[in-house]
Amino acid sequence: MLSPDDLAVLDFEASAPRGLGAKEEAIRTQLGLTPVRYYQRLNVLLDSPDALAQRPQLIRRLQRLRDAHVPPID
Repeated sequence: MLSPDDLAVLDFEASAPRGLGAKEEAIRTQLGLTPVRYYQRLNVLLDSPDALAQRPQLIRRLQRLRDAHVPPID
């Protein structure tokens, strides 16, 4: 089960500003997290079955983006 803070992170990511500077400032002001902590938490949520059950379209889209940026291991 996701906490209210976890849901807030997912809701924020779904509607976050696209500009990096604007997004980082919004993370600090709206969520009270540092950008590093936010992305750590978001990454954990991307692997959470509960998060997938709550926000399937968002989680799948973010998983695809994350997986596309990982270089293959030979």
